[in-house]
Amino acid sequence: MLYHLFHDFITSDVPGARLFEYITFRSGFALVLSLFIAIVIGGRIIDFLKGRQMHDKERAANEGGNASKQGTPTMGGIIIIISILIPCLLLGKLNNVYMLLMIVSTLWCGALGFADDYIKVFHHNKEGLKGKFKIVGQVGLGLIVAATMYMSPAIVINENVSVTNTQTNEIVVNHKTVAEKSTKTTIPFIKNHNLDYSMFFRWAGKHAQTCGWILFTLLTIFVVTAVSNGANLTDGMDGLAAGTSAIAGLALAIMCYLGGNVIYASYLNIMYIPDSSELVVYAAAFIGATIGFLWYNSFPAPVFMGDTGSLCLGGIIGVYALLIRKEWLLVILCGVFLVETLSVMLQVSYNKYHMRKYGTGKRLFRMTPLHHHFTAKEESIKWDYVFHLKHPVHESKVVMRFCLIAIFLAVITFVTLKIR
Repeated sequence: MLYHLFHDFITSDVPGARLFEYITFRSGFALVLSLFIAIVIGGRIIDFLKGRQMHDKERAANEGGNASKQGTPTMGGIIIIISILIPCLLLGKLNNVYMLLMIVSTLWCGALGFADDYIKVFHHNKEGLKGKFKIVGQVGLGLIVAATMYMSPAIVINENVSVTNTQTNEIVVNHKTVAEKSTKTTIPFIKNHNLDYSMFFRWAGKHAQTCGWILFTLLTIFVVTAVSNGANLTDGMDGLAAGTSAIAGLALAIMCYLGGNVIYASYLNIMYIPDSSELVVYAAAFIGATIGFLWYNSFPAPVFMGDTGSLCLGGIIGVYALLIRKEWLLVILCGVFLVETLSVMLQVSYNKYHMRKYGTGKRLFRMTPLHHHFTAKEESIKWDYVFHLKHPVHESKVVMRFCLIAIFLAVITFVTLKIR
């Protein structure tokens, strides 16, 4: 809104209007504004939620047996969503397809998580929204994103091409002068960092590109579902999901800025994605909103983000990575989400195996998702487990260590851009 308003003022020589042409200015403004909004409205929303929500007697068990968390309101993800949307609507290019897709994704995932929380809190159904409806919602978003990327003429890339200078024997990176629709994505550790999904269907001849888009659509659905559910499982300690998401958001923002600038893209030998730099504005709002939420959500938290926040954060990260063609880097960047998800899968599988073979259940971890393993008290566990701990670790220390791991994984993600 403000971008388009000041864009009209440029021709009238209004002082300061030209600042809104710069991505860096609007991104910095968006970060500060979203942080300010989150802090200002956060307390009011928390008070409103406290007045509306019933005490959840099941929460102590869900939070690893911590009885002190009983009665803490959930649905605090509303703070994050509002703090993201307002700066984007004010400072973003609302005719940019990338920005529009991220706004739609935010509203879509937020509504999905809100429905789950609403059923749990106001209908007193601890199961929340049925799993099949969550999957339908996540698949629906994946289809919207993939279809838009396939059909929109504005979503194109300029592929990076390495050329060896015969005189100096140096490798020079150029980009194709014509932007094109492509099924290519960024993948680490291979030449030029490009993987074309259509290459798996060379046997299909002229239909290889179409098959490549079908594969990309399936992958989009998987990424959106996996990352949103991974963030959901990670949300179980004060500041954990918000902190790790903010770190991932910062890393994605930098990668987006690099890929949206032809000079930096050439230096890193990665594809150039025209107009995608507008996503930096969105990422800045995302970072500010998550940090602002941490103002309240840090230990001891007076509010939980609930599925309203966690499903939304994961969905945003997944869609964002897909739009900048960095979805394969999420395996490293979102390693915390991945390990949390795997811990649950391993716990369930191992218990079923042990029950089937020996007639009694046995746990790999004290509790899952993994962050609860480190804080659970031994006397609260009925079954034996494999990974023993001498003493439980305090929740705040677990959160800090997981965030440090997330920072380390973000650094590793950047390093892969120069390893081939």
